Amino acid sequence: MAERFVTYVRVSTQQQGRSGLGLEAQQRDIDLYLQQLGQAEVVGQFLEVVSGKKDTNRPELQKALELARKEGAVLLVAKLCRLSRDAHYVLGLMKDPNVSFRVASMPNADNFMLGIHALLNQQEREHISARTKAALASAKARGQQLGGLRPRTAACNSARRNQAEAFAQEIGMVADLRALGLSFSKIAGRLNSAGVPTATGKGKWHAGAVQRVCNRLAVL
Repeated sequence: MAERFVTYVRVSTQQQGRSGLGLEAQQRDIDLYLQQLGQAEVVGQFLEVVSGKKDTNRPELQKALELARKEGAVLLVAKLCRLSRDAHYVLGLMKDPNVSFRVASMPNADNFMLGIHALLNQQEREHISARTKAALASAKARGQQLGGLRPRTAACNSARRNQAEAFAQEIGMVADLRALGLSFSKIAGRLNSAGVPTATGKGKWHAGAVQRVCNRLAVL
């Protein structure tokens, strides 16, 4: 008898949702997992465009969970961080007797391994948040030093914020992952999976690019 699944994919911004950034990779992981099972039935598919911080306001995830409970199906996500970066939320789902979930990129992970990764994901989110605030403060300070030649528009503020967030993710994640002992190539894979943009905003991360970032940071 074919095992039943409800799939859920999430992107963090409207821009990612429109462009498909991150969606293709998530769907590929899910499709590969289902193909390896041989027999599998997908009874529902859900897509959400929302930050992983907003676990209390994710209607598509709630619909996916409700359908999984109703159909006795397994909730399937590509990566644990797509389900949530809040460890408390993930651990709470593990305790729910009426729902189960799996992570396509970690097909052999048990609850202990998933719990460890949930804690690491939360720590990564907190680090990114702190670095983003610091980058925004630095950008604001530089703007003040330039002196008000013209008022900042909402578009300029949004662009500056996006650049600061991208910079914080790029630099911070590389340093953190290197500190965990990951190789340059593995770090590149993690950055690509997380949808972190390169310095140019184009193309994919590779080992050489990661090594250059580490050299700038003096990270061995």
